[in-house]
Amino acid sequence: MDIGFIGLGRMGYPMARRLVEAKHSLTVFDTQKAAVDRLVALGAQAASSPKDVADRVETVMVSLPSLQVTLEVATGKDGVIEGRKVKRFLDLSTTGSQMAVRIHELLAKRNIVQLDSPVSGGISGAEKGTLAVMVSGPKDHYEAVKPAIEAIGKPFFISTKPGAGQTMKLANNFLSATAMVATSEAVVMGVKSGLDPKVMIEVINSGSGMNTASRDKFPRSVLPRSFDFGFTTAMMVKDVRLAVEEMRSLGLSMEVAEAVGRLWDAVIKDQGAESDFTAAMKTVEKAAGVVVGGQRGGVTGKQCSRVAELTRDARLSLRALLLTSSEDRGRRLASGFSSSSCAFRWDRRSPW
Repeated sequence: MDIGFIGLGRMGYPMARRLVEAKHSLTVFDTQKAAVDRLVALGAQAASSPKDVADRVETVMVSLPSLQVTLEVATGKDGVIEGRKVKRFLDLSTTGSQMAVRIHELLAKRNIVQLDSPVSGGISGAEKGTLAVMVSGPKDHYEAVKPAIEAIGKPFFISTKPGAGQTMKLANNFLSATAMVATSEAVVMGVKSGLDPKVMIEVINSGSGMNTASRDKFPRSVLPRSFDFGFTTAMMVKDVRLAVEEMRSLGLSMEVAEAVGRLWDAVIKDQGAESDFTAAMKTVEKAAGVVVGGQRGGVTGKQCSRVAELTRDARLSLRALLLTSSEDRGRRLASGFSSSSCAFRWDRRSPW
């Protein structure tokens, strides 16, 4: 099958590579020439722009980092929308349902079908071809590209409704984001009380508390303190915010979502946008005055006075950190810290 692929980043490149390895004829474009050259060496053809890609093939796939970039590549000047040959546009990115509908409507004016097809499974899933691909759009177009999708993962047809695949992806990533910070808080609680974090994770993974964070992220990236799972904090925060916006647009109760959102907002301020999202543990640790895993598995009774010092400093530094972004939100979040040494809580009334 002749396919165009735009966006050869950490997720896009391994997906494009698998398409080449599956003997599909691939035309690629990325602003980073080195990524294009690597795929050309494997047998792909290089294009000069998104329009150039869409001039050559009927099916264009994209894997892009932000909503605005996706919109510009799809519908902007020299974008896919201006291509002479393109018939369908598969967006493998996470943009949220509102942006998916917007792109759908713009492309439809040029008789180009959109299949919003966000993926889940991370870089390792992209490399192994085990991603979950959540597709929505016309069923006949889905069937036409299903063999290509199967080269990168397992396709799930969600609905014919534009944006439905994005809603499914946001639900998935909201749960992933929640698992990461909830498991961090649970393990910090245990370590603060003297439990071994490695044993905690083993028990959790053998019981009803097992989740994707305890099963995958903690053994690989948190307990060894490598914090290198391969997904940035910025991307996770983007997905959580999109999920909250989606819930809000539907008039839903969002107490858990807003609490999770506040914590991720603190993580990105504390650890930075380009940090690995598993570094969320560091923000939770800092507030509690403990270190989980590595050579310093926790805090012993003999370290209690030092913990109090660490906690006081952490509380003050996080209070200052939160105040810098939004005065109102910062004040509300800062008021959520308890006065007891090493203790930390979020004010659930604070808007996120």
